[in-house]
Amino acid sequence: MINLLLNLLFPQKCPTCQNRSDTHLHSPFCSTCWSSILPYTGAACKRCGLPLSSSLAKTCSECTSNPPGYISLRSFGIHEGTLRTAIHYFKYKRQRRLAPPLGKLLLKMDLPKTDFVVPVPLHPAKLYQRQFNQAALLAGEIAKNTGMALELHGLIKTRNTPPQVGLRRSERVKNELNAFGVTANHIFNNMRILIVDDVCTTGTTIRACSRVLMEAGAESVYAVTLARSTPDVWQFKKI
Repeated sequence: MINLLLNLLFPQKCPTCQNRSDTHLHSPFCSTCWSSILPYTGAACKRCGLPLSSSLAKTCSECTSNPPGYISLRSFGIHEGTLRTAIHYFKYKRQRRLAPPLGKLLLKMDLPKTDFVVPVPLHPAKLYQRQFNQAALLAGEIAKNTGMALELHGLIKTRNTPPQVGLRRSERVKNELNAFGVTANHIFNNMRILIVDDVCTTGTTIRACSRVLMEAGAESVYAVTLARSTPDVWQFKKI
């Protein structure tokens, strides 16, 4: 009854199929389109989660030649379809009500048990402009439903870097160089950390954050994101 009443009072058009949304639980997306968001189950690098073309390969070339500081990075699905649109609405159209349903997708994953859940931070100027940190809202959903502690202020963005969208991998690496820091090293000393973000494209941001956390004394670092871009998106062409 509540669902029906909300739909009557606040009708929404599903961004994916353009039909009327039938539920407020993940409005404005309809149930059919939301159910099309599926986890990625194909071959992937055991370290960074990068989708691989063959199940025979266990580790991507990047992680083999330049291992990241984290133990593992996993993403719920591929950055396409309704998942991509939902993240766009959540992040850029300020649809904060999508945090709980998107958070539930992360909770379907086999999350490591850690001491702290830490979102990838925004620079204060970017946070002021956007008014919220989408990664922090997702991290909050994980912490609330798992009992792990949420740490919002230990990891900080120290340099207001240009947007990553539209940059090649080499440009992204340069963009995030020395862009993160910690407020006090003792916060993360001997702690297990779970980094949370919305999208992983080349993985440079997660790498930069994990390096800073390990230098601050973290025992181990893991990372999860909602979506992962595939190499054909960012390796040879603009996003």
